[in-house]
Amino acid sequence: MSEERVVVEIKDVHAGYLPGVNILNGTNLVARAGELIGIIGPNGAGKSTLLKAIFGMVQVRSGDITVDGESILGLDADRLVGRGVAFVPQTNNVFPSLTVAENLQMGIYQKPRKYAERLEFVSSIFGELGGRLGQRAGSLSGGERQMVAMCRALMMEPSVLLLDEPSAGLSPVRQDDAFIRVSEINKAGVTTIMVEQNARRCLQICDRGYVLDQGRDAYEGSGRELLNDPKVIALYLGTLGA
Repeated sequence: MSEERVVVEIKDVHAGYLPGVNILNGTNLVARAGELIGIIGPNGAGKSTLLKAIFGMVQVRSGDITVDGESILGLDADRLVGRGVAFVPQTNNVFPSLTVAENLQMGIYQKPRKYAERLEFVSSIFGELGGRLGQRAGSLSGGERQMVAMCRALMMEPSVLLLDEPSAGLSPVRQDDAFIRVSEINKAGVTTIMVEQNARRCLQICDRGYVLDQGRDAYEGSGRELLNDPKVIALYLGTLGA
């Protein structure tokens, strides 16, 4: 059950990568404490760009993004992590030449004394982690690498977790497992904003969802509401991941 306190707010954000070309065209989003927010939409809608805008990886040309009521525009990754924001990108999300344990240590560089405590926490969600600590991340399967990436982000003790398509490229069984873990992370009290290609599965587990189209939030509602909205079904769920 989420609280009413607003943790992340995106207000009329216009942002893009190239000069004069916006990917986000007036996007709005609110995530309250403890919520699991799902972001779906067609390819090129700006879903991943929205997460990158929150994490300072895209130029925000107008609008504002706040965390706990304070603007985070212009903050670098270190300062965002210090503010409790963690980001797991879709690809290149582990250090392949390092062991799993070394990857986790990279995630807690700001609070090294809390390594054992945070390792215990992430192991409570990812029970199989202990048997992989000495293994090089590059030798892991796609699902295992995704596990390590999420664990490294959780080592930072974030209050906000940004996930970019955590089920992408995984087998159906691994996809189901990824969604279960995301739900468990959220139930542990981490406000979670997830971009996902598997729209139906995403909406089934999220508290609220946003449908992005051409860089704008076209629809917003509870996961159940969006799953049953005739317009969303006709325009998006018929062509997005089932």
